[in-house]
Amino acid sequence: MEGHEDERMCGKWRVACGLYNYNLRDVFTWRLLKTLLMGQVCSLLICGTAVSCQYLADAKVETPMLQSFLNYAMLLLVYTTILCTRKGDRNILHILKTKWWKYLLMGVADVEANYTVVKAYQYTTLTSIQLLDCFVIPVLMVLSWFFLKTRFRLVHFVSVGVCLLGVGAMVGADILAGRDQGSTSSVVLGDGLVLLSAVLYAISNVCQEQTVKNLSRIEFLGMMGLFGTLISGVQLAVLETHAVAAIKWDFHTSLWFAVYALCMYSLYSFMPVVVKMTSATAVNLSLLTADLFSLFCGLFLFHYSFSTLYIISFVVIMVGFVMFNAIPTYTALPGSNEENPPEEEESSSDRLLSAGPEAQREPERRDTKRGETQRPSETPTLETLCE
Repeated sequence: MEGHEDERMCGKWRVACGLYNYNLRDVFTWRLLKTLLMGQVCSLLICGTAVSCQYLADAKVETPMLQSFLNYAMLLLVYTTILCTRKGDRNILHILKTKWWKYLLMGVADVEANYTVVKAYQYTTLTSIQLLDCFVIPVLMVLSWFFLKTRFRLVHFVSVGVCLLGVGAMVGADILAGRDQGSTSSVVLGDGLVLLSAVLYAISNVCQEQTVKNLSRIEFLGMMGLFGTLISGVQLAVLETHAVAAIKWDFHTSLWFAVYALCMYSLYSFMPVVVKMTSATAVNLSLLTADLFSLFCGLFLFHYSFSTLYIISFVVIMVGFVMFNAIPTYTALPGSNEENPPEEEESSSDRLLSAGPEAQREPERRDTKRGETQRPSETPTLETLCE
């Protein structure tokens, strides 16, 4: 009896953590590989924006709002135009009549998130920004829990911790290499701007996940292009008129503006696809490697010094990302017991474990007599959960 009790408790623990039939075939699926690759494409696009920003900074061009405006204007020209051609309740006029204020708030959050994180570089160090920017992940998990009703298992919290350890290794490598760049004129203000940016990014990403999973990607990007262009255009006129007038336009400056705008446009167009496949939290975990890709490019373009910790950091972040996506999250249904979500699976496991091996084999014997063999366990596997 003692052995059966231990086995039952082990089964409960596996269900609570999400480790049903945790084998390599369940973990390393084609869906996981596709998610991993698509997440790294987003990281590479962010790397492209970072490299182009570095070249623009070297040319004494500091116009973050102009750069954002170009991205939103491209979204406006493509996706908002598509919304204008639609008919019925998918037309832009109908959307504006019913949900204009929601998309206005979403646009404000997105534009100001981009602006505040760039502004933070004037007041604090690169190390502080890299560390505090990770605050977006716990904020995302909290917002997803309350507004999207997403429920995480123990393995998801552990995997986030693993990813943050990888970020810590990257920051440590930066300090050892002497790359603790940035200003220290007002560290408290700069750190506050980074945290504000993380909260705004989390709000924008949760709204994005809600929209692309329940409405459409085109609607999200079209309305983001419309309101993003209006908001960034106003801020551009107020804050950066003199900075834009001082730009010395030549081929290289124009090229890096174009590279930045294309990378940002591609990121905004592609990211909702990945969010729909996984979640905003999973996408932001994969984006933690963007700084590493920028560092690898900097080894060749800006002659940064190399550290083995960069490779270790990349591997650790990838391990955490795989752990997070190996076990699916789930959504709490209205009226369900949210505090003990796998109630049904747990009771099934308890019944089978407590009944012993003979009771578990009995249904299989009955099915064999009918000419078909079927596993009696009701505990869901990862494959059935994904379906």
